[in-house]
Amino acid sequence: MDSNTRPSGASDAGTSGFCHWHGGDSATAEVIQIVERPSGAAPYPLSACAPCREQRGLTVLAVAG
Repeated sequence: MDSNTRPSGASDAGTSGFCHWHGGDSATAEVIQIVERPSGAAPYPLSACAPCREQRGLTVLAVAG
């Protein structure tokens, strides 16, 4: 996936509810990575659902607090 574009039809891309790895809705999506865009535009989070995280060995991004 091109890191500078949002998936088509993804109105909630970058938030829980959308998995960027399989490209669909999910009730288990959590933030995996924050993508920095070279154009200076605001970074955005990429989320993955539980099955995609398990299949690909992805780790949920820790929230500083």
